[in-house]
Amino acid sequence: MFELLGIPPQALFGQLLLGLINGSFYAMLSLGLAIIFGLLNIINFTHGAQYMLGAFVAYLLLQYLGVGYWGALLLAPIIVGAFGIVLERLMISKLYHLDHLYGLLLTFGLALILQGLLRNEFGISGLPYNIPSQLSGGQNLGFMFLPNYRGWVVVASVIVCFGTWFMIEKTRLGAYLRAGTENPTLVGAFGINVPRMITLTYGFGVALAAFAGVLAAPIYSVNPNMGAELIIVVFAVVVIGGMGSILGAILTGFGLGIVEGLTRVFYPEGSSVVIFVIMAIVLLVKPAGLFGRTA
Repeated sequence: MFELLGIPPQALFGQLLLGLINGSFYAMLSLGLAIIFGLLNIINFTHGAQYMLGAFVAYLLLQYLGVGYWGALLLAPIIVGAFGIVLERLMISKLYHLDHLYGLLLTFGLALILQGLLRNEFGISGLPYNIPSQLSGGQNLGFMFLPNYRGWVVVASVIVCFGTWFMIEKTRLGAYLRAGTENPTLVGAFGINVPRMITLTYGFGVALAAFAGVLAAPIYSVNPNMGAELIIVVFAVVVIGGMGSILGAILTGFGLGIVEGLTRVFYPEGSSVVIFVIMAIVLLVKPAGLFGRTA
């Protein structure tokens, strides 16, 4: 069928794989944004810079401490998440009861500072980060060649995204998180330290971005601008899925990545704007987003 359209099957499935990989990063980053907005009511424009920091921490751990990919996959989210907790305590926590604009401006400024510091130190040409030897090579599926590392990225993102969704929506801890944002006084009466819980939630959202950054480092190289190039698309994904919707962020992230990949096959000129066109249509039809709740 695809030959009748003049499209080689290898090209189609190759673009679908690329779209699924991009969708994996869209899903993980939009998930972190949805958690921070849905539970903390902050529009975290620093999220792209924190994704970039995850890649840079992995690179620095390798260069100066000899910590390889697997160690960085564990340590980088912890380090960047701890950095996010410091930011939340010192700055962001002061804005919870103010208009969203204040949080957006603060986090946007922090993102510019982080990107500028690393750009001055490392330049913008990009730093190589090798694929771990255990994931080198690939599998010949007959209709396409699947690189092992790219398959790992998709599997890891699916596990992390749906594991996070299950924790927030289906466990007692998630119920405490949701209740703590809606009625902190009542939850505090049960002996739960709500401010600490909110701080740790922000740190967890930041750690998700850093985890995605480590996964991205071998594919896209380590670059101070890697987050800035992605965050606008991720915000569009969050708006389409519904601001604050955990499941919406995940499903929309993966789905829009695939749509973007298919657009590259059938209409390459539109691949860079298709997500924004979909966002405009969704906002006209359902302003709260596909999975969002109308206030």
